[in-house]
Amino acid sequence: MTVDDVLRAYWSAIDAADWAAVADLLHDDFSGRYPATGEHFDKAGFVRLNAEYPGRWRAEVVDVVASGGRVVTHTRVSDGHESHVVASFASVDAGRIAELVEIWAEEGLAPPADRRPVPGQ
Repeated sequence: MTVDDVLRAYWSAIDAADWAAVADLLHDDFSGRYPATGEHFDKAGFVRLNAEYPGRWRAEVVDVVASGGRVVTHTRVSDGHESHVVASFASVDAGRIAELVEIWAEEGLAPPADRRPVPGQ
């Protein structure tokens, strides 16, 4: 399995809410991080966070870039009401995700008007 296959399998397992498959794709020494909230997770904590998160979320991989043991995915995640875009940066070791950093952003927000050029000026 290539590194991009590993991340595609991870998102497929998230999409299927198959938490055992997610756990199988994570290295025993897994380290997960959400920089926007400052959260850090070990393997068990990361699986638990996803398994216990409220609602039924679906995931669709939009793009994958891989080089060596590193892979980045751009994914859309939605529960049918809320939608997010996710950038996942992963290191893969022996076919399992050793390190994962995810940046989540709500999709469909209007750009802040005070931070954009005024048309025609």
